[in-house]
Amino acid sequence: MADPATYRPKPGTIPVEPGVYKFRDAYRQVIYVGKAKSLRSRLNSYFADVASLHPRTRQMVTTAASVEWTVVSTEVEALQLEYNWIKEFDPRFNVRYRDDKSYPVLAVTLNEEFPRLFVYRGARKKGVRYFGPYAHAWAIRETLDLLLRVFPARTCSNGVFKRHNQIGRPCLLGYIDKCSAPCIGRVSAAEHRQIVEDFCDFLAGRTDRMVRQLERRMQDAAEDLDFENAARLRDDVQALRRALEKQAVVLGTGTDADVIAFATDELEAAVQIFHVRDGRVRGQRGWVVDKSGDAIDSPEAGSELAVLVEQFLTQFYGEQVAVAELGEAEQPATVVPREVLVPELPADAEQLQEWLCNLRGSAVQLRVPQRGDKKALAETVQRNAMEALQQHKLKRAGDLTSRSAALQAIQDALELDSAPLRIECVDISHVQGTDVVASLVVFEDGLARKSEYRHYTIKEAAGDGRSDDVGSIREVTRRRFYKLQKERELMVNEDLAEVEALDDTAELVSRPGIDPQTGRPRKFAYPPNLYVVDGGAPQVAAAAEVLDELGITDVAVIGLAKRLEEVWVPGESDPVIMPRNSEALFLLQRIRDEAHRFAITFHRSKRSRRMTASALDSVPGLGTARRTALVTHFGSVAKLKQATVEEITEVPGIGLATAKAVLAALQEG
Repeated sequence: MADPATYRPKPGTIPVEPGVYKFRDAYRQVIYVGKAKSLRSRLNSYFADVASLHPRTRQMVTTAASVEWTVVSTEVEALQLEYNWIKEFDPRFNVRYRDDKSYPVLAVTLNEEFPRLFVYRGARKKGVRYFGPYAHAWAIRETLDLLLRVFPARTCSNGVFKRHNQIGRPCLLGYIDKCSAPCIGRVSAAEHRQIVEDFCDFLAGRTDRMVRQLERRMQDAAEDLDFENAARLRDDVQALRRALEKQAVVLGTGTDADVIAFATDELEAAVQIFHVRDGRVRGQRGWVVDKSGDAIDSPEAGSELAVLVEQFLTQFYGEQVAVAELGEAEQPATVVPREVLVPELPADAEQLQEWLCNLRGSAVQLRVPQRGDKKALAETVQRNAMEALQQHKLKRAGDLTSRSAALQAIQDALELDSAPLRIECVDISHVQGTDVVASLVVFEDGLARKSEYRHYTIKEAAGDGRSDDVGSIREVTRRRFYKLQKERELMVNEDLAEVEALDDTAELVSRPGIDPQTGRPRKFAYPPNLYVVDGGAPQVAAAAEVLDELGITDVAVIGLAKRLEEVWVPGESDPVIMPRNSEALFLLQRIRDEAHRFAITFHRSKRSRRMTASALDSVPGLGTARRTALVTHFGSVAKLKQATVEEITEVPGIGLATAKAVLAALQEG
């Protein structure tokens, strides 16, 4: 734990101009990014009295080993640079409002010849338009079911679409007129795309025009005595109206606003945002995050709520515009509304509003609602935020307490210098010593960090093609910590002189802690506090031996044996026995079991691929390219087995003799 006084800049050396600052740890990894109207005033507040800081801020300044800053011309530039660096470095002590993957959206694949509508969760992709998020997946499916009778676009997967194209018959939705069946040519690609575009227009808020068109067509059909068609159009209008009723009218027509509210306690903050488009609530989402304690005693920072508002607006709208730029049908103006209603204005509200205007490309008003319908809606959003925080606390109170107790208990039981905030665990999976794979899982603060999981394919020993667990542990440990060593060397050896301020015309050539190939932070530059191997004394000794060879002394190593759940420490003849009901043992077991699950999953997928390929290996003259072409054409080996010789010969490069040989090999297998 570092003393902030050891790296505090000398008095008078910090500029008074606006800028952005970065705290780095001993390995040159960026751990916090902030901005300031006056760098001197802001940075001095971190070093004045460490004991008076928020606990998380205190942990940050004692973890850091250096601080550096970049001077900019205006506060708007500082705002933009702060957002860019938070996104690029992913500092561990910055609050991150990440999208909750439980929020589903309705995706429209406009980048395909025949666009598809489907429920989606996950990262945004280029050329796909998204609507939502919705609170529940069933809400999307219910709305979609109502709208498909009016906009019969395809909702099937590419595999189903291809299969029905081959058999020449539509699926059930095609028979009940909830799909226009482009798979069998009932409509052309252009006609189907028009249906999808009308669907997108309706969800984007252009609803009145569509309803009027259907009503006019219904009247025309009735005048022509085509009562059957008129009745169908009447039902379509009713379906559209029912879909509209699912989104209550809360504000005047034409209102384009986002309403944001917060609920906080000493440690956490809940934020809720309602998206109002054309007077209707089109979407809702929320987050609960750990408070960073950024609102330290500084006049320019404003209140704690003002700091939370500023952080949320910069991160949320910056991310949303970046996502919108990936989609061909979205524009920044569709994600940054004309009005942003917040519970309190941040200290630099004017600069923040100017930044939002630049993102949108037109005027944006940032304000606190004072009266009327908007004030009432803001109170509704506030109640939702309070309810979300309450539910979160009820759900995680026991979990948060147990995780803290578990980490402290592990520190005490193993006599570590500090609580193991980052734990990595290795597990080996194989079948009688063959097809050996390994998994490495990462837990931070007692929670899984799945984005940093890794799996390894172990090189089998020469001779009998088998490998032992001890040798596998040794290989994985060497590969993981050799990479750590290289990452450290890269960060230490990088020339800090190359790091210069971003301006309107220059980009950074290189940045310490950033992978030049991907532009992302080097995630495995962080060493674990505790390295766990699945096994007993031999496995632990092998891992410890590798760390000694590499000269790594700041990582504790233990082994967790499955039989009696004993904890083995290098060099000790007897294991550490933890109480069966202890939170420490429970956490270690959970980490070990997660590593085992991850290893088994990878091993099964690898074995499945090998077994699938082996079914065709015996066919003479059938190489890798043609095997791949066969499986790709039919979708699976099982479907290939059901095909006829004539169907197999339709695959390019497959002749009659080869087709017969393929069927014979599959039938024998």
